[in-house]
Amino acid sequence: MNSQDIILGMLMKNTLSGYDIKQNFEQLFSFFYDASYGTIYPTLSKMEAAGYITKEVVVQEGKPNKNMYSITDHGVKVFQAYLSSSLEADLLRSDLLMRLYFGEFTDKDTIMGWLEADIAEVSGMVSRLETNFEVWRNGMSPTQELGFRIGIKSFKQRIQLLNEFAEQLKELN
Repeated sequence: MNSQDIILGMLMKNTLSGYDIKQNFEQLFSFFYDASYGTIYPTLSKMEAAGYITKEVVVQEGKPNKNMYSITDHGVKVFQAYLSSSLEADLLRSDLLMRLYFGEFTDKDTIMGWLEADIAEVSGMVSRLETNFEVWRNGMSPTQELGFRIGIKSFKQRIQLLNEFAEQLKELN
């Protein structure tokens, strides 16, 4: 999976501007995929050059022109090939998990600080996911709903484990 695959998937449903694509990455996918403007726009240019998408420039009065992107028949085939390919292993890169691995080299208060910070951050993520889920739920496909439910449940499980460990850590002398 790469940014191209995700963008093609977005364009399967609607013609979108680069801004719309960025918003989808920030609102829908930010919990499991990260893409910046520095990734999105070069990817769109490459996809257009490869014939996967087309770009239409929409002239706007008093605003900069807007580029609207649509998927081509060739792009649909590329996206279908992605969906038909084998699943890739999930990648996990976690500063918290690395610090916990080396936690024996620091003090209890530092570890508690890590746990509290991560619990606060992940709790915010759960809150945003639950809010977005309720807002978008009626228009979701069953597979989209499952994706949200997996994300919410995974983050809640993480919070529970971190809270349990924090309680154990507090009991240590």
